[in-house]
Amino acid sequence: MSITIYHNNACGTSRKTLEAIRATGVEPEIVDYVKNPPSREALKAMIAKAGLSARAAMRDKGDLYEQLGLADASLSDDALLDAMMAHPILINRPFVVTDKGVRLCRPSELVLELL
Repeated sequence: MSITIYHNNACGTSRKTLEAIRATGVEPEIVDYVKNPPSREALKAMIAKAGLSARAAMRDKGDLYEQLGLADASLSDDALLDAMMAHPILINRPFVVTDKGVRLCRPSELVLELL
């Protein structure tokens, strides 16, 4: 099975998700999405396949979210995607992509649905 995790090693949930994947004996492709973000099209597709809105896929913790005024409910998905592309740290994590689908694995146990 092919598994890709969009990972941030500074995130405990992302580390736990990676551990759960490795516990199956599979070494996933690990994408440090902060340094190597997906393309806008790939991000939009992952969000859609996970059944989420752009807002649900955005990390809303931290100063940057507030500084950019991203809590404004009138912002479109395109505006939120623009912010995530400009500041990849705003992409919530970890996204996991397998042959069985795509999930934002928060909490980390959601990865089990994909394994």
